[in-house]
Amino acid sequence: MSNHLNSERLFSLDEANKLFKIKYEKLSENVYNSANVLLGRVKKSYDFVGEKIQITIPSSFSGGVGSGSLPKANTALYQRAELQAKKMYAVVEIDRETIKAALKDEGSFVRATKEVVKKGVESFMRNMSRTLFNDGSGKLGTAASGDVADSSVATSGVKLQITDMKEANFEERDLVDFGTAQAVEILEVLPETGEIILKATNTESTPNSGVFDVPGLATSGDIYMQGSQDNDPQGLKGVIKSEAELAADGVTDLYTVPVGRRWSAGHSENAQSAAISTDMLNKVMLNIKKKCGKSPNLIVCSFKQYEKILNLLEDQKRYSVATRAGLKSKSGADISFSGVEFMSIDGPIGIFPERFVEDDRIYLLNDSHIHIKHRPDFGWFDDDGTVFLRKPSADAYEARYGGYLQTYINPCFHGVIHNLSV
Repeated sequence: MSNHLNSERLFSLDEANKLFKIKYEKLSENVYNSANVLLGRVKKSYDFVGEKIQITIPSSFSGGVGSGSLPKANTALYQRAELQAKKMYAVVEIDRETIKAALKDEGSFVRATKEVVKKGVESFMRNMSRTLFNDGSGKLGTAASGDVADSSVATSGVKLQITDMKEANFEERDLVDFGTAQAVEILEVLPETGEIILKATNTESTPNSGVFDVPGLATSGDIYMQGSQDNDPQGLKGVIKSEAELAADGVTDLYTVPVGRRWSAGHSENAQSAAISTDMLNKVMLNIKKKCGKSPNLIVCSFKQYEKILNLLEDQKRYSVATRAGLKSKSGADISFSGVEFMSIDGPIGIFPERFVEDDRIYLLNDSHIHIKHRPDFGWFDDDGTVFLRKPSADAYEARYGGYLQTYINPCFHGVIHNLSV
C-alpha cells in the first residue's frame, strides 16, 4: 500500500501554481495589449527601478546663431521631468475546494480557474483604461444629494444623481468611496438617467423606516474608485490642456516641469457646443504639427463623436493598425485593430472609439510620445513562491495581479477637442 501511494502522482499547490503561471501569464499579457486601441499601441517598458525616473526635456534650440559677424554661443534650455510609480492592483478569490477538486487533471484545473482569472485581469485592464483617459485624481464622477424617495431602492440602497456621468466609470459590484476609508458597493448603474444606486445602511432602529445612510456621503461629493483618490497614474485628461486651461485649474507643473509654451498641449480646442467638422480636425492637427513638428497618428474619441464622424466622412475606409514594431506582447502575439481613417497632411491616420472618453471629447494623439513605465515583475504576484495566498478567515485563496507604474505623456505632441455638441 505504501509503495502504491508513493508511486501515485500527488498534485500539490506548488504544481497548481506552475500551471497557473503557464496558462495565464501569456493570456494576461495579451489582454493588456488589446484592452483598448491606445493601450495596445503606446510604448511599454518594464525596467522602472529606483525611487523615481528623471527624463530630460529640451525646451529650446541651442543659441548662438547670427549673420555678418561671429555670434556668441549659448546653450539650449533643458527641463527635467520626474516620474514616480503608482500602485495598481486587481485581486481575485479562488475557492480552495475548487482547486483541490481539479488538481488531478490539468485541463480541469484550467477550466475551474479560467473564469475567475479572466474576469480579474479584464477588471484590471478596465481600470487601467479608465486611468489612461482620466486626470490622475481617481475621480469617477460627482454625486448630487441622495434620493431615498424611490420605494424600489429604499430598502437596500440610495439612488444618487451623477452630475458628470460617464457610464464606463461605473460598474455593478465596484467598490467606491467619497475620499474616505469606507468603501461602498454599487448595486445598479442607470445610464439613461445618469444615476447609480449605492448600498446603504438603515440608520434607525425601525427596519425599513426610510432613513438610510451611505458611508462617507454627506449631501454630495466626488466619487472615487476605492482607495484611489490622487493615487491613479497620470492620464490624458490631466495633461492635454492648454497653458491657460492648466492655469485655470491651478496646475503649475506637469511631472515637476513648469507649465509653459513648450510644456502644454499641442492644441486644445474648446468647440463651444459646435458640431465636429473636418475644418476643426484640420485646425487642431495643423496646430499640433506647428508646435512640435509632428502630426498626430491616432484619433481617439467617444462613441457619440465617432458616430458623428462616420456621418461626416463619406469616403471612410477600413484598415488594420498593428502593435507598435518591437513592442509586441511578451507572449509574441501581435494585436491589431480596425478603424476609419482621416487624411492628415502627413498621410492617413486612424480614428477609433473609446468608451472611457467623455461624450463631448476627441483626442488627437502621437502614440510614440506616450510611454507606460512599469517596475519589474509586473503581472501575477508570486514573490512568496506561489500565486495563491491564503485568505484569512475563509476557505479560499486570493491571487493578485498588477504592479507599479506611471504613464508619461509629453503634452506638446497631442491635442484635444472638447465641449463638442452631443
